Order: sequence, then structure tokens, then C-alpha cells
Amino acid sequence: MEIAIIHGQLHKGSTYHISSMLKDRLAEPDSVVHEYFMPADAPGFCMGCFRCIIQGESNCPHADKVQRIAESMISSDVIIIDSPTYCLEMSGQLKTLFDHLGYMWLSHRPRKEMFKKIGVVISTAAGLGAKRVTKSIAKQMFWWGIPKVFKLPVSVSAMSWGDVSDKIKLNATKKVDSLSNLIKRGAGSAKPGFATRFLFSVMRTMQSKNTWNLVDRDHWKSNGWLLKERPWR
Repeated sequence: MEIAIIHGQLHKGSTYHISSMLKDRLAEPDSVVHEYFMPADAPGFCMGCFRCIIQGESNCPHADKVQRIAESMISSDVIIIDSPTYCLEMSGQLKTLFDHLGYMWLSHRPRKEMFKKIGVVISTAAGLGAKRVTKSIAKQMFWWGIPKVFKLPVSVSAMSWGDVSDKIKLNATKKVDSLSNLIKRGAGSAKPGFATRFLFSVMRTMQSKNTWNLVDRDHWKSNGWLLKERPWR
């Protein structure tokens, strides 16, 4: 199994520890694990230049960092993205990465490999907001075409992992154990549901009439998606 993990923070707090628990249960001796920490591995702020959209992703001013992470996700079977809850949202440094990956959305140039992957979103909060954060990150993964995304929000009622109660840690461990079993059973067999297929159909119609961005249209054409080919087959 190949796994890509993107941490929305540098410090190794509660969110990191729960993600690491899941990694340890999924990774086998021959597994390949790609691990990134924001903002150390972040591409920096998106400049809104539209080069990735109009000219191609290699033309992004930060393409070296963006493509390193993107290619790791594309080659992996499971993508884990986490973020602590900051002011009821994901960390700003993680959002800067998502801003750079807009070209991979269903409305532009989704990668066919993404339609068979499993995604996992993890967030912790000292109080409220973890569910909102996992939902927000899962939305990004949906727009990349990932068919199955598990959300794991945990309210830890503490500011550090060391201060989390044994009861909450035990509950988090049970959730990770259950989630790891689901992932192992579903790895390689995930397929898009109705929402993704419907949206893909809408975007297919849009791309068939696209005269303003030939980079996007050529991507769909080269994959055969404007005809009968589909990325999940």
C-alpha cells in the first residue's frame, strides 16, 4: 500500500498523533509513505495568476513544491489529510496548498487516478469545530474526484496530546482501529457514487463546448472523456 499524508501543521500535537496511529495500522513493511508538513513543505501563497488553469500546472511559479505533493497523492492508494481546528476552520497553511490544486478539480483537469482512491480527513479541537474542518477538507477531496472519503473529527478537550484524558485517547484509538479495517477492506475497490458521476457528466458537457481554455479541453479529450471513456472504468 502506498500512502500520502499531508499534515496541516508543523507541531506534533493531537491531530498528528491520531494521524500517526492510523499510519501505523495501515503501513506494512513494504509500504511507501509520503509525508508532508505545512508550512515547511507548503508551496507558499497562491498568486492568483491562473497559469495553472490556462497554461498548465507546470507553469505555476511554485510548481516544484506543488507537483512534488500532487504526484505523491496521485501515486498513493490512500490520502490522509489532517489539520487542527483553528478558529473553527482548517489551518491557513493547509488552505494555501488547496489553493494551488484547483487545476485538479472536476471543473478543470481531474486526474483519472484519483477516482479510485480512499481519502481520510482528520481534525482535532480543544472545543468545537473539528466536524466543520473535516467537512471542509473532504469537500476539496470530493472535487478532486476521490470516491470515498472518511472523516474523523475528535474533540480532545485539551491543548496538547499529553493533556488529553485516557478516556478520550482510548475512544480515539477505537475509532482509528475501526477506520483502518474499513480502509484495508476497501482499498482498490472504491468507485464514485451518484454525485460524482453526475457532476462529471455536467463538466463533460461544459468541456465539450469549451473554447476559452484549450488546456482543460485537451485534457478531457486526450483521456477520451468527451466520448465514452470514464476515469472509474
